[in-house]
Amino acid sequence: MRPAAPTPLRRKVLSRAALKRAVDRLKRQGTRVVFANGCFDLLHIGHVTLLDRARRLGGALVVAVNSDRSVRGFKGPGRPVNSERDRAAVLAALACVDYVTVFDEPTPLELIRLLKPDVLAKGADWAREEIVGRAEVERHGGRVVRIRLMRGYSTTRLLERLARPAGTSCASLR
Repeated sequence: MRPAAPTPLRRKVLSRAALKRAVDRLKRQGTRVVFANGCFDLLHIGHVTLLDRARRLGGALVVAVNSDRSVRGFKGPGRPVNSERDRAAVLAALACVDYVTVFDEPTPLELIRLLKPDVLAKGADWAREEIVGRAEVERHGGRVVRIRLMRGYSTTRLLERLARPAGTSCASLR
């Protein structure tokens, strides 16, 4: 049996080395590369809106997803709900996302140093001084953009609502 041909999703989820080559190629072509990162465990409209807004800041959006091990390290033993492979594939299916990679370190700092994105996008819930990689991006002439979040949407809140007893109104899930 022949292996399946690479799907567009498989071509968008890259190893660190392949992502470096892709980003370098984009930059040689004059494309402004935007970098965003996070767990993206249970994808919701808040995530999608943030990523869409991030993509509008440049010509290509790279999303770095925390590995399962790193998520457990700061979210606890019950997380993530979805595997790193599944989270990466779901993100790769979004039209606004050009490339996805998984990182295992506690922060994406090494990846940011490697890729040298033109724009580092984070949710506005992060104070400017707390954004990992800010100094490195600004040092090479890039910029950091804090993106306004949609109110009321978070994976933690979603998980809390899912844990409510049966019979709770769907309208109360917002």
